[in-house]
Amino acid sequence: MTPPPRLLVLRALGLGDLLAGVPALRALRRAHPGHETVLAAPAELEPVAAVTGAVDRLLPASAPGRGVPVALDWTGPPPDIAVDLHGNGPPSHRLLMELRPLKLLAFAHPDLPGIDGPPWYAEEHERDRWCRLLRAYGIDADPADLRLPRPSTASPAPGAVVLHPGAGSPARRWPVERYAAVATDLRARGLRVVVTGGADEGDLVARLAKQAGLPDTDVFGGGLPFNRLAALVADAHVVISGDTGIAHLAVAHATRSVTLFGPVPPSRWGPPPGPCHRALWYGPVGDPHGRRPDPALLRITPEDVLRAVDEPPGTRHPRGSTAPR
Repeated sequence: MTPPPRLLVLRALGLGDLLAGVPALRALRRAHPGHETVLAAPAELEPVAAVTGAVDRLLPASAPGRGVPVALDWTGPPPDIAVDLHGNGPPSHRLLMELRPLKLLAFAHPDLPGIDGPPWYAEEHERDRWCRLLRAYGIDADPADLRLPRPSTASPAPGAVVLHPGAGSPARRWPVERYAAVATDLRARGLRVVVTGGADEGDLVARLAKQAGLPDTDVFGGGLPFNRLAALVADAHVVISGDTGIAHLAVAHATRSVTLFGPVPPSRWGPPPGPCHRALWYGPVGDPHGRRPDPALLRITPEDVLRAVDEPPGTRHPRGSTAPR
């Protein structure tokens, strides 16, 4: 039996990056339903890739920070199609070119004149960027096609307010004491408040739990398995976090969210328009890799966040930016 043609997609980044790439992945699936779609991404994202309905197999690939992997463990004939959803090149382009794909879909770069893709726009929203790339190659892609199916796992805290203080860099981490102030106010109203964190954020989660006086039953540190995290988010009252993966997960499940932006504006990574989501941002644009909380992030107060939580559907926060585009 002849094996199906293979389509390789490079997006060796984090949870939020993968979720922002779902519309492009689904567009590729629709355009090439007979291909085996292989996603080169970190191994821990395999369950996320599976629930998108657009990936057949995950090829483990990662690099420190937001770097490009040194190599891909690709076996067999070259990919029939390779798609660079990782960056604007040339390192990510060259990584795929080394596999000698029959066709490469990627943004144009002056150092690689053989690639006939569209230009890269730094200010573009992440979801729009990859859909525009595919449209340039004749593939219809809808940036709004980002919902995930409802998890089959039961939520460990249905109806709770979910606080997630962590983020990929200190520049995007709102101070713990401010999260604690928000938690204290919401708990005084009778709401259940839980805190989550990644595998390497145990100390951060513990500090917040202690300052907010949360019981152990409401502390989910150490990195919840994806199915439990998805269930927690899908059944949450509201998710409050910085610009990180759990905010994108709230969008994927149409769960109310308040997202705190600092160095990077919501026009690049924010939620789509709609009544469910509030994106708070004062600006100006800063360094997303900074070693301390960005000054723009620090302009957001606990009162700003509580006001955003209290707003009825369809309203706009008067002081923070809610415009994602």
